[in-house]
Amino acid sequence: MTELTPQQQAEQSYKASMDSVALLQAGKLDDMTDSEWADCKQRNIDHLKIQLEKGADFYGDLDLTPFEEAVKL
Repeated sequence: MTELTPQQQAEQSYKASMDSVALLQAGKLDDMTDSEWADCKQRNIDHLKIQLEKGADFYGDLDLTPFEEAVKL
């Protein structure tokens, strides 16, 4: 297995984080209970907060604004 460059790591992490952003923006699915949604929402918000802590040192020029906006939802 080849190691990823720091830029590739950041890009992969960014993509995964944008999946969390999309999930939060989409909202609760019809087949989810309120409790399931609350848990899912909190896990994704926590994930994004961790990513925001990495900041520009990790993400470079990638735009973290979607992460910041999603944790406010």
